[in-house]
Amino acid sequence: MPMVVPCQHRKMSTRKLFELEGKVAIVTGASKGIGKAIAEALAEYGAKVVVSSRAQEAVDEVANEIKAKGFEATGISCHVGREDQRQALVEKTIATYGGVDILVNNAATNPVFAPVEAIENDVFDKVMNVNVKACFDLAKLCFPSMKERKGGSIINIASVEGMKPSNGLSIYSVSKSALIMLTQSQASEWGKYGIRSNAICPGLIKTKFSEALWSNDALMQQVNNHLPLRRAAESSELSGLAVYLASDASSYTTGAVLNADGGHMLT
Repeated sequence: MPMVVPCQHRKMSTRKLFELEGKVAIVTGASKGIGKAIAEALAEYGAKVVVSSRAQEAVDEVANEIKAKGFEATGISCHVGREDQRQALVEKTIATYGGVDILVNNAATNPVFAPVEAIENDVFDKVMNVNVKACFDLAKLCFPSMKERKGGSIINIASVEGMKPSNGLSIYSVSKSALIMLTQSQASEWGKYGIRSNAICPGLIKTKFSEALWSNDALMQQVNNHLPLRRAAESSELSGLAVYLASDASSYTTGAVLNADGGHMLT
């Protein structure tokens, strides 16, 4: 008979449902942009946060900023495209904090802007390895700890591109669509262990990753005319959604695909 994990928080105040005291979180791609904003928010709500990205100096800088505010964080470098580094990230996290409760798969790549017929096989492999396989593998590596702790939250940062592709972003869109389905597969199979998996689909966010788009005045005028909210977003505008999904406030939410896109999917 599958394990049924009861909700422990029916009588808890709504405010306390969002608290993350005692929780351990890994956030990939956390040296800047969306990942950094999420890492800062999770720490503010009480989580012990592992800030991860490729360069140790960069993750140490973010971790030190978080600690300077009185919160708990440590930097562990990891190139998510490399299997040995993914394994080391999870092992070091468990060695440092005793386990993993929250995994935010944020790191991603998109090295080309080109039509489908122009995409080389090595580019396809790189995008799928970082954007899909790394998320798949990191979740599997965290699974034993989450199962032992009788629960966990996986937050996969997908994209509206995974639901409605734009010209020139073909393989990136394919990878994010696959990540959405991975999210739902995890939710379906791991729910019996109290492990939830949800996807956040950002629209246009002002990050280094998307700078070529939002720094183009003519293009941004088109975007602003297209979006119901008439603007791109700041990275911090995704952090509240991540706190919700990481916390017990979302204890009955799994397999969800939540858009933070300024209304992009309405048009």
